[in-house]
Amino acid sequence: MGKLGYRLAQMMVGRYGFDQFSRDLLAYGMILSICDIFIPGGIVKFIGTLLIIFAIYRMFSRNHAKMRLQLDWYRTYIDGPLRSWLARDRKNYCYFKCPTCKQVQKAPKGRGRIRVTCHKCGNVFEKKV
Repeated sequence: MGKLGYRLAQMMVGRYGFDQFSRDLLAYGMILSICDIFIPGGIVKFIGTLLIIFAIYRMFSRNHAKMRLQLDWYRTYIDGPLRSWLARDRKNYCYFKCPTCKQVQKAPKGRGRIRVTCHKCGNVFEKKV
């Protein structure tokens, strides 16, 4: 590691650093900045730039507790539900919610009209899949 690498490492001592939330903020900011080419007005690039600035602020912050709370919030309310929604097998299964408790259920496609029992509340209802 050369002189520059050593100085960068010294500068980052005590800083929060790069985590999943910062990585995703940078990615979303770059995507929005690139999308500005196709969408006139400049507001998309402005939002993308704000996301990039916030990601850099998070990386250089010394407030570890606050950054950890933000990361936990991101994983709980944005990343977790988004990943579970993207991981669904929509080709082979039909997804729907229980009318009483809103628990997500799935059933194989092509079965016609079926009777479903909710695993959470025990409610029985009919659904066409």
